[in-house]
Amino acid sequence: MALSLATRRSIGRAPLGGVLNIDYHSSMAAKPWFRFLIVVLVFIGLASLLRFVGKGFEPMNTPSAPRNSILRLDLEGVIMNGKKFLQTLKDYSEDKNVKAIVININSPGGSVGPSQEINAALRRVREEHKIPVICSSSGLMASGAYYAAVACDKIVVSPGALVGSIGVIMEFANLEKLYDWAKVSRYSITSGKYKDSGAEYRPMREDERHLFQDLISEVYGQFTEAIVTGRPNLKKDVLTEYADGRVFTGAKAVKLGFADAEGSFDDAVNMAAEAAGLEKDKYELFKAPKARSRWWSWASEDEDPINGFFSSMKGFLKLNTLNKPMYLMPGSWE
Repeated sequence: MALSLATRRSIGRAPLGGVLNIDYHSSMAAKPWFRFLIVVLVFIGLASLLRFVGKGFEPMNTPSAPRNSILRLDLEGVIMNGKKFLQTLKDYSEDKNVKAIVININSPGGSVGPSQEINAALRRVREEHKIPVICSSSGLMASGAYYAAVACDKIVVSPGALVGSIGVIMEFANLEKLYDWAKVSRYSITSGKYKDSGAEYRPMREDERHLFQDLISEVYGQFTEAIVTGRPNLKKDVLTEYADGRVFTGAKAVKLGFADAEGSFDDAVNMAAEAAGLEKDKYELFKAPKARSRWWSWASEDEDPINGFFSSMKGFLKLNTLNKPMYLMPGSWE
């Protein structure tokens, strides 16, 4: 630690054998990075307080859709938390003016739970509210995103879209040698032998590998079962052959039965209008308005649960994907 000029003069006057008294608090406070850290912490505290107070003054009502509307929803990015999407879907599926729903998908997938929740919610909309739901993609509809899409009445994809990646992956990291190099010893005290399974500070035991493999196989079975339920005309042998994590084009997805038709988003809208019995030019494509952006929204993880600031940062650092079963297309979120 660099010493200030005043501290060095004090050292020069220290008596032989005397005790040197250095004011560490003063020297730390003089550090530019320390002052910056204090400012950041204060700012975060104020932002959190304002967000908490501000929530009490936010309007809770959802704007009604115009008469004879086709609701457009976007499912984009890594699906780590679908709360906002699900809430919007719930609000507008109960709106009598919404006659059909088109979901524009561009996602490599995500966590198991949110993908399953979206799938279940879309089926509920179709079954309980009798609203046709059409999914469309011109980019990515992979893994968890495809899991969600199979709950739709129809799937429309561009010929060059990337579809599939049907499978489950759970990632781990073994940093034992790195800790040895850094002379760091890590350990844990657990209530059972599997409580620290997947820990990065030691190799994985064989029984732990079997445990995780059984978990992955169970979730994979749930995935394929959802596909069978959502796409009953898909041949079982085709599903078995292609549900191995591979990605295929939209054109091939239609040919194999994983999607219904090649087309654009506009084609999906026309298909939704026809399914809802809406005459041409007698309906309106309605997109749910976004919540008003507040200056402290960066401090909130649930402002945009799918593409939020903290979710993006965790995804960039891969912190929110370790030790979790994922439906991700490999390499798409690196």
